[in-house]
Amino acid sequence: MRAAIATAPLCAFAMLMPTMACAQAIGVGGEDALRGDGAGIVVTANRAPVRLDRVGQSITVLTEEAIAASQEIGVTELLAQTPGVHFARNGGRGATTSLFIRGAETGQTVVLYDGVRLNDPSTTDGGASLADVTSANIGRIEVLRGAQSTLYGSQAIGGVVNIISKVPERALEGDMQLEAGGLDTRLARGGVGGRQGGLVWRVAGGYVATDGISAYAPGTEDDGYENVSLNGRLSYAVTGGVTLDLRSFYTSGEAEFDGFNADAPNRAESESWLNYAGVTFALFDGLDNRIAYTRTDIDRTNFDEGLASEAQAVTFRADGVNERWEYQGTLALADRGLAVFGVDYAENAMRIASPALFDPQPAPLMGRDDTLGVYGQVQAGIVAGLTFTAGLRQEEHSTFGGSTLGSAALAWSLNEGNTILRASWGEGFKAPSLYQLYSEYGNAGLGAEQAESWDVGIEQRLLGVIALSATYFERDSTNLIDFVSCTAANADPLCADGRFGFYANVDRVDTRGAELGAGLEAGAFSASANYTWLDAINTSPGDFAQGNRLARRPQHAFNAAASYAWPFGLVTGANVRIVGPSFNDAGNTQRIDGYIVADLRVSYPLDERVELYGRVENAFDEEYETVSDYGTLPRVVYGGVRLRL
Repeated sequence: MRAAIATAPLCAFAMLMPTMACAQAIGVGGEDALRGDGAGIVVTANRAPVRLDRVGQSITVLTEEAIAASQEIGVTELLAQTPGVHFARNGGRGATTSLFIRGAETGQTVVLYDGVRLNDPSTTDGGASLADVTSANIGRIEVLRGAQSTLYGSQAIGGVVNIISKVPERALEGDMQLEAGGLDTRLARGGVGGRQGGLVWRVAGGYVATDGISAYAPGTEDDGYENVSLNGRLSYAVTGGVTLDLRSFYTSGEAEFDGFNADAPNRAESESWLNYAGVTFALFDGLDNRIAYTRTDIDRTNFDEGLASEAQAVTFRADGVNERWEYQGTLALADRGLAVFGVDYAENAMRIASPALFDPQPAPLMGRDDTLGVYGQVQAGIVAGLTFTAGLRQEEHSTFGGSTLGSAALAWSLNEGNTILRASWGEGFKAPSLYQLYSEYGNAGLGAEQAESWDVGIEQRLLGVIALSATYFERDSTNLIDFVSCTAANADPLCADGRFGFYANVDRVDTRGAELGAGLEAGAFSASANYTWLDAINTSPGDFAQGNRLARRPQHAFNAAASYAWPFGLVTGANVRIVGPSFNDAGNTQRIDGYIVADLRVSYPLDERVELYGRVENAFDEEYETVSDYGTLPRVVYGGVRLRL
């Protein structure tokens, strides 16, 4: 345990590098945990385990050690420390959260949790909410940047976030964590599992609650938050070539919130239940197959407890369901080549209602769609150290029709792996959300949003202790869906029924940027930093906001961290996040000031099983906003204990 604690900070700073990863056991698809060598292994880029130095796409890996060393409560804060990722939140913990990868909208990113989509079909753009996803029981997170629709289909325009729960490695093992801190914050987590013969299992749970802050920044009423999460996974190797795999993730959150201009007695409840059932088998040497069924159920309810009666308190209900059937084949080719191919079929369903004083039980609005995708990707070595990857996908949508997309990538490892050149190109698309198709503002004639992206980068290791990296990227997005108002001058037939407005394919966005990284590991001391420059511009012809920056996308963001492991076991660390100014609105009239937030951390192992830790978040008590008029956490001190069984 003492050795693991000493090395954890070193792995933690891999999160600050665009393409770095610490070697770490991973579990995905029900396969045995894989161990990477110094180059690391990733699974998201190819939907199969591949050495990182053979991957041309831009990817960041957060290992279990990195997540533990960060001491972060939420996944959102972890992701914000990686290159190209920014978030905006309407208040404190549990509040509505938007995640932007390289400037893409929340609904343009695929988020997976143990192989199941976390995206909610009932939200406006079908995006995934990470407000209720904590770092409890997470063993690994991979952040893949750039358009990735060849392997992941609709929504993978900005990239893919792949969250993988812990996989046990010993016959019986367990862990527990208790924490308390300011704002009356309480946290408890624990899990137990084991690996014996062909059986691998783990069950875990977590609880976090806080009195919070006022979501409305000038307000005085605290808006609290409470979250419960449960995880389970079970895999069993029936024979040498057949493995059954079951996984489940449940989270329930209750968050108080305010309006944009005043304190209010509002409350939101949400439940998410993700389930996976699959079987993997080998037909002959070199060909592995996976058949899986996944289901996502997300229920959301908003309350206004200031209304006269309990029956009137419900102001909004939404239910979203996604069901997917998947087949994937992975074929090993000569000279370390790999072919991945498959078929996936998905059905989405939405049910929403907005009760009001004059109509407390309105008829719900419902919608459904389905998609069928066929994909294939081949990775092969061209010459020593040079790897080429290319893929193609055909997707058919029940409403907007067909779409064909491609991708290609190059990775060139030189200098015995000390220099790696990368380049990738990919197409992405996003099918219209059910809300955009079938809500009271829906338009069944919508087409898919389209995007094309590319990036080039280099990673250089020096003297065995220094790593430098640089990546340049561009993405052009067209046919984007936006809300169009029904004004007196708008003669569109969709306005004939008296509606307030409708959704239409009217927007275009051009994005470019750079991600720079540096890391140092010198004995007990380690330090690293990353910087992201983002230029995301609305280029929609004739739009009032043409030439403006996208709302809540800062042009500059910088992360830095340092850690020192003292000879007597104490580990001290600090990190800082510097974010430049942005605009709160498409018209660029409401400025959000930049900010600097610094955190301090300390940990100390009492013995092989017990570790004490503490941290100060926002150590200098910076007052800042990520959304205009919505508050953020002040300086808060936390302390806790971790137990390993």
